[in-house]
Amino acid sequence: MGKFVNNIEEFFTFCEDNDVQFVDLRFTDIKGAWHHLSYRMSAVNETNLANGFPFDGSSIEAWQPINESDMLLKADVGSAFLDPFTADPTIIVFCDVYDIYKNQAYERCPRSIAKAALKHAEDIGVADAAYFGPENEFFMFDSVTFVDNINEAGYKVDTEEGEWNSNNPYPDMYNTGHRPGTKGGYFPVAPTDSAVDMRAEMMQVLEQVGLEVVLGHHEVAQGQHEIGIVYSDIIGASDNVQKYKYVVKMIAHLNGKTATFMPKPLYGDNGNGMHVHQSLWKNGKNLFYNEGAYGNLSDMALQYAAGIFKHSHAVAAFTNASTNSYKRLIPGYEAPSILTYSSKNRSAACRIPWGAGEGATRLEMRFPDSTANPYLAFAVMMMAGLDGIKNKDVPVGPMDEDLFELTLDEIRERGIPQMPHTLRSALEGLIGDNDFLKPVFTDEFINAYQAYKFDRDVFPDEGRPTAYEFKTTYQC
Repeated sequence: MGKFVNNIEEFFTFCEDNDVQFVDLRFTDIKGAWHHLSYRMSAVNETNLANGFPFDGSSIEAWQPINESDMLLKADVGSAFLDPFTADPTIIVFCDVYDIYKNQAYERCPRSIAKAALKHAEDIGVADAAYFGPENEFFMFDSVTFVDNINEAGYKVDTEEGEWNSNNPYPDMYNTGHRPGTKGGYFPVAPTDSAVDMRAEMMQVLEQVGLEVVLGHHEVAQGQHEIGIVYSDIIGASDNVQKYKYVVKMIAHLNGKTATFMPKPLYGDNGNGMHVHQSLWKNGKNLFYNEGAYGNLSDMALQYAAGIFKHSHAVAAFTNASTNSYKRLIPGYEAPSILTYSSKNRSAACRIPWGAGEGATRLEMRFPDSTANPYLAFAVMMMAGLDGIKNKDVPVGPMDEDLFELTLDEIRERGIPQMPHTLRSALEGLIGDNDFLKPVFTDEFINAYQAYKFDRDVFPDEGRPTAYEFKTTYQC
């Protein structure tokens, strides 16, 4: 697994060997969505691969104004891989965005920001490598419908695994009766696990596009799944999230299903997280390892965790980037919002995987979800962690008890910090606490990001009545 080409010369050889007809340039916007434009292979040459491909940046949300719309896509040929879904042979290439007006990497380009975060760690002498291992959970549904009008709003998702279908007569098929039930989906075999073959297809295609796949399994909720892939450096791991989401959605689509990474699509059942394993290295040594200490964690690792906890609201503005994110971070659904650390204990926001030696000792931050832009989320956590190292911060903990059993009053009485409870709270935290992100995140980017999230997510969400509000207040 890994790279298919290393340089421009190998790129053209690879394209020739695979009869490539189209070069698909992919880039990521501020919210984490993937965009693309396709060039005929005959129009691609060493010059535009090296110097960039022009495109209109004004049509991308929260990017350039119309009077300064011209931008360049700088291809990273080392990221190239064959698209497994197109009818004609097509090679996909990740791109960074270049600002022709400032003659620099575009300050709103997430991939460029992640690169700058790693360079910052090197420049201050802390680390020369940062590794991230995201675990992206997802749901597969048979259908989804939703409406959002001035006088009506609603949604409906359906899956054959849903316990609400236990009494469904299914006119065109029989009712199997094999369903995981609410919170009953962890590791059942077929036929209760209805997606064994589809996950296997996903795993094989993920390997085709360069990911190293370890495992796949049904998750706790009805219709919920996870595929485990091997960690990578900050850019490789972020790129892998984009590949992973693309493959999962496409395989589901081609099998007549619809996949979503939405954190909380089902009320009363578990939600989707993106647990993120992370560690810093220097000169080939794991800086988070200290044999014999609690969880084999070094002081630096604890300081790194403390930095993330200290800046948790600002961090959450990127790691939990939707209003729906905070419907997952509530008690009762294995979503860790209590900011402490623990070895083995999955109820803490930061888990230290058990039994890890020097090569595998790491922190697992369990609160992020897949509405995060991976480049920004990983960069923000690293910047917060580096700030914790600089200030020698100390986290609350360790706490090895089941924190899910604590009441909110007990959490407050014991002074245990928590994640923010809304996206508004997270964004307000970012507004008041962002010095730790500089100079990697510019003022221009931070202001643009928080304004965009308020306008696109917070204000529209707060202004809409919900079905539950009608249920509880209509007769008042």
